[in-house]
Amino acid sequence: MKQALIPLLAFNAFALVAAGDAPAQQAKVIELTQVPCQFIESENGANHNFKSAAKADCEAINAKTGAERSASAKTIELEPGKYVFRVTNRNVPYELGFWLRGDGLAGRVTLPSVSGGGLTTGKTQDYEIELKPGSYVYSCPLNPTPDYKLVVKG
Repeated sequence: MKQALIPLLAFNAFALVAAGDAPAQQAKVIELTQVPCQFIESENGANHNFKSAAKADCEAINAKTGAERSASAKTIELEPGKYVFRVTNRNVPYELGFWLRGDGLAGRVTLPSVSGGGLTTGKTQDYEIELKPGSYVYSCPLNPTPDYKLVVKG
């Protein structure tokens, strides 16, 4: 009986070493550019050239145009996996951030999220996350943008 176990134990030890040597999944980079009150890529590449010196300016702009812009915005479709959202502040004269989270209350509870600030004028910052299947939204609460949609199909 002991001799029968030796090859099995040797195989299991090899399998563990081989699994540990597997390359880590490379994160895919999604680039997003913030200008006043919007993400350019999310609005199909259109820069609306909004003017904003403070959060209140974007709140007023979004009250007028936010629903229409949300309805026509591009939905990002991705596969499950590791991602880096590389966000750039292009010419917004105040600090920005980024917030990606599950859509709706259930999504916020069950899906991963990433957020952060510190995105000053001209700066680019990376936000890393491992996405699971589901519906997400992303926005900037400091440079209020519409909630843009992202779907992870699995």
